[in-house]
Amino acid sequence: MKTMQTLALSILALSTVSSADTIKEQVASIEPQVIEWRHHLHQNPELSNREFETASYIAEHLSSLGIEVETGVAHTGVVGILDSGKPGPTIGLRADMDALPVLEQTGLDFASTAMGEYNGEAVPVMHACGHDTHVAMLMGAAELLAANTDAFSGKVVFLFQPAEEGAPRGEEGGAELMVKEGVLERHNIDSVFGIHISSGELMGAIGYRERGIMASVQDFKIIVKGQQVHGAYPWGGIDPIVASAQLINQLQTIVSREAELINAGAVVTVGAIHGGVRSNIIPEEVEMLGTIRTLDPNMRDQIWAAMHRKVAGVAMATRTDIELILPYSSNYPVTFNDPALTRAVLPIARRTAGDDMVFERNAVTGAEDFSFFQEKVPGVYFFLGGRNPDTAPEDAPAHHTPYFVVEDGAMKTGVELFYRLITEYPQ
Repeated sequence: MKTMQTLALSILALSTVSSADTIKEQVASIEPQVIEWRHHLHQNPELSNREFETASYIAEHLSSLGIEVETGVAHTGVVGILDSGKPGPTIGLRADMDALPVLEQTGLDFASTAMGEYNGEAVPVMHACGHDTHVAMLMGAAELLAANTDAFSGKVVFLFQPAEEGAPRGEEGGAELMVKEGVLERHNIDSVFGIHISSGELMGAIGYRERGIMASVQDFKIIVKGQQVHGAYPWGGIDPIVASAQLINQLQTIVSREAELINAGAVVTVGAIHGGVRSNIIPEEVEMLGTIRTLDPNMRDQIWAAMHRKVAGVAMATRTDIELILPYSSNYPVTFNDPALTRAVLPIARRTAGDDMVFERNAVTGAEDFSFFQEKVPGVYFFLGGRNPDTAPEDAPAHHTPYFVVEDGAMKTGVELFYRLITEYPQ
């Protein structure tokens, strides 16, 4: 194991950061390595709670830097602890590690051909949301910080988190499990930062927002029970399909007629419905699955209450029995950027990317389990643009699709931002 003194002299001849130019030079010096890491991770993706090789790859790198390493956190998570030896805050930096069950069709030289298992089925696996870049950027920041411990005070805790996309059915995982296992308390983390790559934003641009930046998410399951009967004689039974249609329409009025959308956005979506086997049989039961997205906790509570009210009303009107299971399997809070901390670190983002490349963005109805860290300690979540300048925003491939692509060149901005958040953290 290298000593910190030896490490400071050996890693790419990195010297203590003393100017903006020096920071960018050091980032540039390790950029080829960061790109190499990203390509390796992209070619070797792993699904949630199954990131065994990814975790080993990260742990080996951190150990080589002389960073204290914890493995097996929340199943496959890796935590690195770097102590400057000087009193100061303990700051968490987070990167998520998992990939998605998607068949890659990007045509990249380093495209994935990996297979995995999802819900008992063999599936192709792809980094279709950029978590490979997140890991590579944080590995790069760890290398710079390990070589420059005299440039900051306190400690850095590197949180390489599994299962952001959701744990497999019947398992716990992700940030929620890391928090449950006490990672924040065990290391006395004072604040936490994360970065998400964005295929639609210009490469190197940094997006921020105070307060809610990503929505809370809860999925739900509704079971509508009627009385089966021949389709030619509907009066002899109780039709759960008609009741389900009425209920879906009623659920849509919650956002369109009850939610104060001038305060925050919200979505209620029924994404799956199943009932019946033949055209001439009214079935016994219909099952629906859906999702709720809100950007304000009070609005979430309002929607939950309204859903229970709508279910009770439709059940009474249609003589059906309706069961609402809410939440069903996922329940992420709002990704909430602490306003004071956001304002305090915004100058750091501007020094990293330049004033013209830092922008206040709208909130999105996508969700992030980074929010579980933010429930416990102040945190800020940034978006980092990964779109090639030659690609129009409307032509950028969407996240979670087979064509998702982000540029390697965006990562140097993320490495620098992670580094500066530690070395320039407001005291």
